[in-house]
Amino acid sequence: MLSENIRAVRKAKGLSQQELALKLNVVRQTVSKWEQNLSHS
Repeated sequence: MLSENIRAVRKAKGLSQQELALKLNVVRQTVSKWEQNLSHS
């Protein structure tokens, strides 16, 4: 699933949710929702 891939790649690169959020120009809560598969398009 995409949520698992996001988490795996983030951890493999040693990034926190906050660090990834900054790189993607989103808030940390967005990354958390992606990883928990809570976001809806």
